[in-house]
This record gives sequence, structure tokens and C-alpha cells, in this order.
Amino acid sequence: MQPRNMSMSGVVDLAAVKSAGEAKQKAEQARAEAARTGAPAGGAQLVFDVDEAGFQQDVLQRSTEVPVVIDFWAEWCEPCKQLGPLLERLATEYAGKFVLAKIDVDANQMLFQQFGVQGIPAVFAVVAGQPIPLFQGAAPEAQIRQVLDQLVQAAEQQFGIVGAPVDASAADEQPAEQPKPAGPYDALLEAAGTALDAGDLGGAIQAYKNVLSDDPANPEAKLGLAQAELLRRVQDLDPQAVRKEAADAPADVAAQIRAADLDLVGGHVEDAFGRLVDTVRRTAGEDREAARVRLLELFEVIGAEDPRVTAARTALARVLF
Repeated sequence: MQPRNMSMSGVVDLAAVKSAGEAKQKAEQARAEAARTGAPAGGAQLVFDVDEAGFQQDVLQRSTEVPVVIDFWAEWCEPCKQLGPLLERLATEYAGKFVLAKIDVDANQMLFQQFGVQGIPAVFAVVAGQPIPLFQGAAPEAQIRQVLDQLVQAAEQQFGIVGAPVDASAADEQPAEQPKPAGPYDALLEAAGTALDAGDLGGAIQAYKNVLSDDPANPEAKLGLAQAELLRRVQDLDPQAVRKEAADAPADVAAQIRAADLDLVGGHVEDAFGRLVDTVRRTAGEDREAARVRLLELFEVIGAEDPRVTAARTALARVLF
């Protein structure tokens, strides 16, 4: 049996959760303002040109945070001149649900060949580092919207990838904000964190749920609740028995899920993620879905910005596509 005062220290920095949550809230506010005004959030962030030198950072790395739609085009292509402005308008309208990368095929022949593009205009997406062909030619707007909606939904449901990162450079130019009075949830969140560290998992879970009942998007409460529920799942497990069961029955999805929970609590984050990615790869149907959902839940425990989560999202995409 695990000791009752188990801690998540060493797995995730709880002290950084609040500042990360505030940054996320600012990003969401920026995207909301972009939707209201019709201007891209973060300047030119929603629509940008990409070349071979910047592809790794501008497309592959960004695709772990937001779906990246790629428009392969050329100056001499008349259908491209019809499709391009439409995609740019939709990128602004979707306000950060995806970003649009424009690639001039004449100047970037290597990317053109790597994606196996047969003709232009051609539109692909990259999600968690994995390319997905969308359509070719100047399709009707209604059809394009349907494809984009499916892309956004799949990115969120399968990988937990939503929203575009907002360029922080604009925020750096603003005057420094004055300290604000403690918010209405600060006392509850502090009490929940204290209960979590003390091993009072029921009290911590209830406190976090109280915050989320009024503020469902509160990032600190969401992360804290995920941690507390994880600790409650493993508190009565026998680690040796669980690990033996998982080793003896690699096809037992429930056993692999329990072992992954223990891996994460023990600080073996990559092992936990790798175990569940491998389970997703080897299973199908309800078993695959159970492993995938638990993996997304463990992503919540660690936090979307952690590079271990980014790597695991990419690995998950490879086995799903």
C-alpha cells in the first residue's frame, strides 16, 4: 500500500501552476478579442509564411499546441489565388482553433516533395508532428469549413490539443500590471493544495471541485484535481502486485493503466506515457479508447507545456494515424 502522504513533488512544479494558468487566461482573452475584432491574435500569428529552414519550429513544434493547416501555393497558380484568401479569412474567424502556414512550392521544393503533393493548391494539416492530407484544389467554402471543424474536433478529442499560443512580445510592451487583491478562489485553492500535500485527498478533491463549479476553466483547480484524483486511484494499490500483473499480462489494458498511474506518481513520467502509448498501439475499440483517455488525463497532471507531454502527444499521433 502506498503511504497516505504521497506527494506529486518531483513530477510537476505546483508553484508554477498559478502563473501558467494566468498566462493561459491571457491567451484565451487575446483569442476572444481577435474573434471580436476580426484581427489575428498575436499579430501575424494565425497566418504566416513558412520556409524549409523554419519548418521544424514554425510547423512541427507548433503543432503540439495547435493544429497547423498548410496551404501549398504558387504565384502562378490561379486557383491558389482563390483559395488562399479564403483560408486566411477562416484562420482569423476560427480565432486560434488552428493556424495557417503558407508554403510557396517554387521556393520550397523539398517540402513539396516530402509531403508528396501532386498538384496545387493542396492543403494538409500537421497535428502533434504528424501530417494529415485534407484536400486538393479550390474546394467550396462549406466543404472547407466541414473539414476544418473535423480537424479541430479530432485534435481536441484525440490529443487534447486546443487553441493557439499567443505571442508574448506584445504583452511585454505593455506597462507592468500592479499587484491585484487576492481573488475569490485563492483561499480555496490554498486550502486544497495544503490538503493535497497532507494526504487529505477527499478534502482536496472537494475543494478543487468547489472552485470548478463556479469557474470550470480555472487551470490551477483543473490541474490540482487531476493530481488529487490520480493519488486517490493509487493509494490502495500494492505497487509490486500491480507491476507484476502488468508484466505478466501485457494485453490487460486495466493492468497497464494502473501501472501507468503508479509510474507517474513515482516520478517516472516518460515510462507512464510510453506504457500507455504502447497500449494504444496494440489495442483497438474500447480498450484503445480507455488507454487513450487515461493518457490524456495524465497529460493534465503534468501540464501541456511540459516537453515530456509534447513528446508523448507526438508519439500518440504516430500510433493513431
